[in-house]
Amino acid sequence: MRERFFHNILRWRWLVVLLLLPLVGTLASGAKQLRFETDYRIFFSDDNPQMLAFDNLQNTYTKNDNVLFVLAPKDGKIFTSKMLRIVKDLTKASWQIPYSIRVDSVTNFQHTQAEGDDLLVADLVENPEKLTPAELEAIQAIALAEPMLINRIISPKVDVTGVNVTIQLAGKDQAKEVPEIAAFVEKMAEELRAAHPDLEVYLTGVTMMNNAFPTAAKHDMSTLVPIMFLVVIITLGLMLRSFSATFATVLVILFTVATTMGLTGWLGIPLTGPSSSAPTIILTMAVADCVHILITFLYYYRLNGGEDKAKAMMESLRVNLHPVFLTTLTTAIGFLSMNFGEVPPFRDLGNMVAMGVGIAFILSTTLLPALMMILPVHVKKEATRTGQRMEKFGEFVIQKRNILSWCMVSVVVILALFIPKNELNDEFVKYFSHNIPFRVASDFSNERLTGIYNIDYSLESGEENGVASPVFLQHVENFAQWYRSQPEVTHVNSITDTFKRLNRNMHGDDKAWYKLPEAQDLAAQYLLLYEMSLPYGLDLNNQINLDKSATRFVVTMENLSSNQVIDVASRARAWQKANLPASMQVEGSSPTVMFAHIGQRNIRSMILGTSGALVLISLIMVISLRSIKIGLISLVPNLVPMIMAFGLWGMFVGEVGLALSIVTGMTLGIVVDDSVHFLSKYLRARREKGYSSQDAVRYAFSTVGTALWVTSAVLVCGFFVLTFSDFRLNSGMGLLTAITISFALIADFLLLPPLLMKLEK
Repeated sequence: MRERFFHNILRWRWLVVLLLLPLVGTLASGAKQLRFETDYRIFFSDDNPQMLAFDNLQNTYTKNDNVLFVLAPKDGKIFTSKMLRIVKDLTKASWQIPYSIRVDSVTNFQHTQAEGDDLLVADLVENPEKLTPAELEAIQAIALAEPMLINRIISPKVDVTGVNVTIQLAGKDQAKEVPEIAAFVEKMAEELRAAHPDLEVYLTGVTMMNNAFPTAAKHDMSTLVPIMFLVVIITLGLMLRSFSATFATVLVILFTVATTMGLTGWLGIPLTGPSSSAPTIILTMAVADCVHILITFLYYYRLNGGEDKAKAMMESLRVNLHPVFLTTLTTAIGFLSMNFGEVPPFRDLGNMVAMGVGIAFILSTTLLPALMMILPVHVKKEATRTGQRMEKFGEFVIQKRNILSWCMVSVVVILALFIPKNELNDEFVKYFSHNIPFRVASDFSNERLTGIYNIDYSLESGEENGVASPVFLQHVENFAQWYRSQPEVTHVNSITDTFKRLNRNMHGDDKAWYKLPEAQDLAAQYLLLYEMSLPYGLDLNNQINLDKSATRFVVTMENLSSNQVIDVASRARAWQKANLPASMQVEGSSPTVMFAHIGQRNIRSMILGTSGALVLISLIMVISLRSIKIGLISLVPNLVPMIMAFGLWGMFVGEVGLALSIVTGMTLGIVVDDSVHFLSKYLRARREKGYSSQDAVRYAFSTVGTALWVTSAVLVCGFFVLTFSDFRLNSGMGLLTAITISFALIADFLLLPPLLMKLEK
């Protein structure tokens, strides 16, 4: 039945091509439905506890999505008439940004002062061009003494300032809303730079981070995929030495990628930073099937003197169908195991690649043979130099098998000792390279003004209007003072600073009264008087809930790693338990906290997924190879590459982030490919030809050795291309995967054959 099917494929080759073309076109048309997801929340599942806590906080207070303009005059002076005019104009213009609900700057800071029994509330800077040097100096002194401004809106050296715009999206189509905001503010920044060449302008904040994800993804798809196509074409041309074979492979690759992306669109799977690497990975995976079929085809075509293409192709399909199907199945299982992870974009990546390898198998066993029957093929009758070298290399492995086995075991053991050196750690700002403006702006802001790493708390008083309670306020103040004493913290935004300022104002601006009010009714009156004086858009809804029973408490930190963020939050939790009533003991929440935990949550879930995939792949190997012993032997070259790769990573890097936590599951199916093809040829020699184990190894090297190193070279190149990605999750994943595949080839060539000859005497 199988032979009849392939016979019909070769016989009706033109019909096969003509039927496949419209099918591929129909499926590929779904690519028009593809959309880029722009929300950082896509990295978190719906039941993620940190995201649920943050959503609850966001529903209580105004959202904290923002755009932060960071302004750095080259003369290093903020408090000049010219600079304050720029800030004031930018503050006014920022209200026109789409979906903006609040703008905070040093010029519109609501400065309070007493005039008799009245409380005057007004912008700190009203007419900057009319200010005298003495007035400018007085304004600077006020700003430097205000905890709500220093290390948040102005730098301690008063050489950098910021204009913070709070964004509340309409929620109808974030894929359009975020780019709309980004384009608007980038135009504002460009106009500002053009009008003031002596001013540096940077854009950061949560909204700009959201925009950076699709920006990096689109850049990768427009640069890395073409680069990989070029690498594949050059590599195939050099290795196959056949224009027709190279051309047919390129067509299969193009159709595979187009069909997979079309299916992705039809299924409604969004594109994100991680999933944007799918075309490059699918491209490399599709090459493997084609190369195995073509190299075997060219080998048999050369043997029959170039007389019968159909016979050579039938033999190639007979020999390769089983291992190619097996490698497709195991690769798909490896990528599908990513569904056990906690990060939806990586689940999407796994599903997309699993679809891609399935499509590649179908096209490489239908379209590829049909094309090779249509296209002219010319081969030399003598063996190629590559084939001769591979036969010599196989002989070397057979002769030196004892030395090679001990050397490989020693290397594996040494590298395994470095695996514990790896630390699960991450820093989400570093997901982007320095080629992404968001990364440059965030680093500059962190060094010169303020960080974008926050921990938010909703501190409950337990009663309506309880935020004015002196006891509650004192607890909040103590918490703020503790946080300010932590070395990682740059700013603490607490309602107690407002109460202390109001108390001082209502006592004739006497500095001795810069403390919390001692009576609840007095504090409540101060708060009411202050709220009634605030202009539209600058109210206290971002700090106090509707019934005034709770307050938002925001801690801003330097750019920290995930472990450092978790450590700070843990120390705060311990301090709360020792010093605050039970009602105020709450976990901090924010995107920073969410990203800090996601790596650890993901690696724990991926251990389960990878273990399940390993058991399933092992069972498939035992059943398909019809040998428990050979199936168990195959575990060695399948596990050793990951041990060596993570050992090498621990030796030179020592940090495993979010992206690397999925590499084990992803590469498990890939590294099986080489061992499957080698073992299938080895067993064919043992069973069909009756060869000894040594002769069977010779046969395997001569028939499949070239295909193994060619496909491995293409795979390594494909994943190595990802290291040039501006999205560090992709570049780190690509590098470690390329290392793992390299070690897989080494293990299959230098460890598996000696092991077979040792155990199959």
